[in-house]
Amino acid sequence: MNNEQNKHQDKHDESFRDSIATINEDGKRAYVYPTKPFGKYYDLRTYFTWFYLIVFFSVPFIKYNGEPLFLFNVPEKKFILFGSIFWAQDFFIFGLGMLIFIVFIALFTVVFGRLFCGWACPQTIFMEMIFRKIEYWIDGDANYQKALKKAPWNADKIKKRVLKFLAFYSISFIIVLTLLSYVISVDHVFAILKDISENLGSFIGIILFTTVFFFVYWWFREQVCLIVCPYGRMQGVLLDKNSVVVAYDYVRGENRHHFKKNEVRTGGDCIDCNLCVKVCPTGIDIRNGTQLECISCTACIDACDHMMESVGMEKGLIRYDSENGIKNKVKLAFTTRMKAYSAVLLVLIGVETTLLMTRSDFDATILRAKGMLYQEQPNNQLSNLFTIKLVNKTREEMPVDLKVENFKDYQLQLVGKEIKVKPEGITNGEFFVYLNKNDLKERKVKLEIGVYSNGKKIKTVKTNFLGPIKFNNH
Repeated sequence: MNNEQNKHQDKHDESFRDSIATINEDGKRAYVYPTKPFGKYYDLRTYFTWFYLIVFFSVPFIKYNGEPLFLFNVPEKKFILFGSIFWAQDFFIFGLGMLIFIVFIALFTVVFGRLFCGWACPQTIFMEMIFRKIEYWIDGDANYQKALKKAPWNADKIKKRVLKFLAFYSISFIIVLTLLSYVISVDHVFAILKDISENLGSFIGIILFTTVFFFVYWWFREQVCLIVCPYGRMQGVLLDKNSVVVAYDYVRGENRHHFKKNEVRTGGDCIDCNLCVKVCPTGIDIRNGTQLECISCTACIDACDHMMESVGMEKGLIRYDSENGIKNKVKLAFTTRMKAYSAVLLVLIGVETTLLMTRSDFDATILRAKGMLYQEQPNNQLSNLFTIKLVNKTREEMPVDLKVENFKDYQLQLVGKEIKVKPEGITNGEFFVYLNKNDLKERKVKLEIGVYSNGKKIKTVKTNFLGPIKFNNH
């Protein structure tokens, strides 16, 4: 009989691995009503949230030389970082930046687990530190929310639902406007709102995105972290026994049993109060170990510390630690894998920094005109027609002069007006280069053309000058 009981208990203990906390046995959504958390970590997260929100909502209004400090205008392929303009020609810099970001995520997760999810992820910050607090203010704590859901549609319930709907939708609207300001600038956003009839399509798009955000924070909630976000899946691959996670000290806590006053405890320190489960925004029991649903929000740490302090026991039964730290009582070590990730990350950061520092504010592309060969000219000369494309990444107009650098005896003639590139503009032009036949030793010779602006050389472009086949015999 005892063996049967043990098997049943083992099966019960492992049952959490067969399902997620937000889906019931019928396969339907099990709505989570977390108890309002409080404690040291929750206060720290609140302070960080205020800082985060101040930065998030104020940056679009900060301008440098008349341009936003940050802009990610994908439709126009225009990006501004700390006042410096990047165009599609600089995409390789962003590509390397994305590679660095991926390596950083891997390194960060190996060492610190899902710390980003609990402290800095926008989904967690907006859900837990803004919308959830509004919900506590309007509907009350977890028990009141459950009772309100079951209550009939009386005047009080209707009033609370309408107030909550307006608050959630208004905040979602503000978030969408702010995110859009990072894409098209805050001035364009205000222009859309100022004249909705002239920008009806854009305004409808804003309303649609607002509705999506509202749906996420009103109903979908933690499912974003469990179903949509790939980071939770990544951590299962990247975490190891030395990774720092929110962990339950099972060595100290088991075997758990309820607390009795003046009792001499013979088991573990866990008093099985279930408060760590009640405050969890994803509905898990952290005592079952690291799980996919855990976002390292630290609500269970604060709840457990409060309860341990209340019953006169040592805090830290649930804490930031690693599997090896709990099992073997060892401190976090800088492993070989961590060193390898760090080395790769440092190299990539060095390359990215070099590219950013050496990046030119001006790009020029010079090619021979398509379908055009050389032309015979008087005075024993040959000419080639070239096309030039100029990109000005600065905020000032740039007049351009061209000079052939590797031939002393030459002529360069523009087709049309002088070349000027508008601020943040692109200009195309054509020009002829005349060379003496005697200077051409091969059919195709290298031509180095210096691009000057206001007397200063800003770029040297190499291209080819084409001559007749007979020069191959020289």
